[in-house]
Amino acid sequence: MKNLLTLFTLFCLALGSVSGQKCGCKRSECCSKFGFCGTDDAHCGTNCWAGPCKGRNNVKVGDVVTNAFFNGILARQRPRGCPGKGFYSRARFLLAMASYPTFGTIGSFDDSKREIAAFFAHVAHETGSLCFIEENGGRSKPYCDLTYSKWPCAANKQYYGRGPLKLTWNYNYGAAGRAIGFNVLKNPELVATNAFISIKASVWFWMENCHGLFVSGKGFGATIRAINSAECDGKRTAQVSSRVKYYEDYCRQLRVNPGPNLRC
Repeated sequence: MKNLLTLFTLFCLALGSVSGQKCGCKRSECCSKFGFCGTDDAHCGTNCWAGPCKGRNNVKVGDVVTNAFFNGILARQRPRGCPGKGFYSRARFLLAMASYPTFGTIGSFDDSKREIAAFFAHVAHETGSLCFIEENGGRSKPYCDLTYSKWPCAANKQYYGRGPLKLTWNYNYGAAGRAIGFNVLKNPELVATNAFISIKASVWFWMENCHGLFVSGKGFGATIRAINSAECDGKRTAQVSSRVKYYEDYCRQLRVNPGPNLRC
């Protein structure tokens, strides 16, 4: 019963977030990534987030992210007692993704599988196959950039990497919180203690910074640069190779060609 109540609560949260993400648009209008309604290419084109976006297909993300696929990620966890065990779940990922209807639904079926493979490749790399919730050693780094006055750091709070894609810096916490409807700028610890918020913040980051690059054909390498540019240009080749290896493995599992431009 407790599990059913939890899933019902998450479902209600997701529905409310989907409604907000659609900007209150009419059925004939698209919601741009900036939260405005319209029907032109600026709203319905590459960075369209909801509504009758151009290029959407009929792919259901849950049909691609099967139990077998998700459990295959969990099976690669190495350390015993992973804090992510029981925190990350397929159901929670699918609920968070449902808030962004264009995630994994733009272009061909193969395009959809590539985007899904890319997202989970980064997640697996960042979390040790969904083992870790917080950045290793992150507590010693506040990640507070005072130049972003729009997103002032809360007193005694730290903005180190948390969640599936390791949300980092006060400006990302601030923008993510505004988008997903939770004040994680004031309460950044929520990204490590509330599984739904944690996952949804990372899906937001992907849609904000990587989705447009990927669906416009920039390739997996461009998403590496968007997530951690410090690894690119030959600086951290082992880290880049790890991400690419995960991506190629997941593409192989989903029976899709990984495409060009794999490295940054």
